[in-house]
Amino acid sequence: MARRVASAILVLHGPNLNLLGTREPAVYGRVSLAEVNRAVQRHAESRGARAVCRQSNHEGELVDWIQSAAREGFQGVVFNPGALSHYSIALRDAVASVRVPVVEVHLSNIHAREEFRHRSVVAAAAVGQISGFGPASYLLGVDALLGGSPEPYGRRAASRRRR
Repeated sequence: MARRVASAILVLHGPNLNLLGTREPAVYGRVSLAEVNRAVQRHAESRGARAVCRQSNHEGELVDWIQSAAREGFQGVVFNPGALSHYSIALRDAVASVRVPVVEVHLSNIHAREEFRHRSVVAAAAVGQISGFGPASYLLGVDALLGGSPEPYGRRAASRRRR
């Protein structure tokens, strides 16, 4: 049986995010994934929660983690699907099938980039999307899950989608 984690947020990073700090620094900045994870964990702790961060370059592993989030005791997921945002129906369906709220985040403003990045198939299944604020996008995602966003867009929007 999976261990329950009190007031915990699961933070998932998709493909290529392991290269943060070195991959296209003009777009993604020079902050490493380890630094992003530490910032997210500190921020969650300051809000009385715990953040567990995971990264994978494999779509199926991300699907498995999303599907097991509630079973593992997470109250929500902050998710940066990376390039999979734009075409992964499997991730979209995983997000739509779980009972925990999922906030999609992106470091860059995907709507100000190449046209193929403007549409996220995951976004419609998520409770919201935050993009363009660099590593702070993750912190804003944590705040949204913990009730830090103003009503009616915070908890009420999340509860409308959940069964």
